[in-house]
Amino acid sequence: MGDMFAKLLQQTGLLQLTWQQVLMMVIAGVLIYLAIEKKYEPLLLLPISFGMLLANLPAAGLMNPPGDGHIGGLLWYLYQGVELDIYPPLIFLGVGAMTDFGPLIANPKSILLGAAAQFGVFATFIGALLFGFTAQQSASIGIIGGADGPTAIYLASKLAPELLGAIAIAAYSYMALVPIIQPPIMKALTTKEERGVVMEQLRPVTKTERILFPIIVTIVGSLLLPSAAPLLGMLMLGNLFRESLVVDRLSKTAQNELNNIVVIFLGVTVGATASADNFLTSQTLFIIALGLVAFAVSTACGVLLGKIMYKLSGGKVNPLIGSAGVSAVPMAARVSQVVGQQENPGNFLLMHAMGPNVAGVIGTVVAAGVFLAIFG
Repeated sequence: MGDMFAKLLQQTGLLQLTWQQVLMMVIAGVLIYLAIEKKYEPLLLLPISFGMLLANLPAAGLMNPPGDGHIGGLLWYLYQGVELDIYPPLIFLGVGAMTDFGPLIANPKSILLGAAAQFGVFATFIGALLFGFTAQQSASIGIIGGADGPTAIYLASKLAPELLGAIAIAAYSYMALVPIIQPPIMKALTTKEERGVVMEQLRPVTKTERILFPIIVTIVGSLLLPSAAPLLGMLMLGNLFRESLVVDRLSKTAQNELNNIVVIFLGVTVGATASADNFLTSQTLFIIALGLVAFAVSTACGVLLGKIMYKLSGGKVNPLIGSAGVSAVPMAARVSQVVGQQENPGNFLLMHAMGPNVAGVIGTVVAAGVFLAIFG
């Protein structure tokens, strides 16, 4: 009887539990708290943090590959959707179906603000190179500045899979913290007068323009950067579903059921890559710090270009919309609206900020395509 209990005890994870795994569980618990209590990007942060918890359970083997008589862990099989570049493009299908591209079409100059906000991506890429990261790792770290989780995962899985856990957690954490990180930068770089500017109403966008836009962007973007075609194409397909008004069932499925399923699989499996042995390193902390720098620089560059446009337009452009040039849709646009209304309660910047916000999504995909074309 004693031998039976001894064997049972040896089969449990209690004897194999390390302090590093305990610490990772605590970190996962903190992230779960932030997702539930503080509502920081809960749709992705909650499955990511629980995936991290599962990956650090000793002897569970949820991420073990098949071999040596074992069929492999459940999460390893689900993770193939990341390895095979399936999940991020499907997320973009849903994003496209949920997003109104009208503000960007109505004000094409918005694309300049989205482009300016990518400066943080390339500046941090150079900085990471100087700190000793490889070109592939530096590109994967720099893309955090775009505040686009699926694109960050897509690029890291191709160029630096060993850093995927840290990059994904950093990217989604900063997406969730947009309302906290951006306002101080926006206020520091603008005057009270600039923040109070009321912009003219956008012109109406025709149905023909809305339908042609995703088709043209897909063709032009994919011809210039074929490596960006999976993300860009699925983003534009989702938007075409939305704007065509003839496939309502497909549009709703892309926005809801399909998107929700993929978010669960993507979040849990990406979180499961954050095991104690590859996450608890000084390199991880450095990546998170560089990601913050990238995001802050991207925000600042968008606002600074907004100030230039404010001057050139004779005070008709509110510089705050430049901060929405990062890819966190629609949260960054909402932050522009909130900060603008703090100075002028009658100011409504949301639709104006959605132009740079949509341009930021496209800009981050283009940046990822550039990195893949050079280093992939």
